[in-house]
Amino acid sequence: MPRTTITLPNSLLDELMSEIEAKSKTDAVIKAIKDEIRMKKTEKIKAMAGKMEFTKPADKLRHEDERLR
Repeated sequence: MPRTTITLPNSLLDELMSEIEAKSKTDAVIKAIKDEIRMKKTEKIKAMAGKMEFTKPADKLRHEDERLR
């Protein structure tokens, strides 16, 4: 894993570590970055609501994987 040097306010990092109960500063930053990425992906999916058209009912999409046949 490549090393990166960043400057963060100690108070912000301390608050982050206590909020997410991280064992190290590195763990805290990694968890925060992953959470931010997950939230952005969720926002993109929510933005697509009503814009996709499915040709099969939801039950068939959920329970019938045609690739397995």
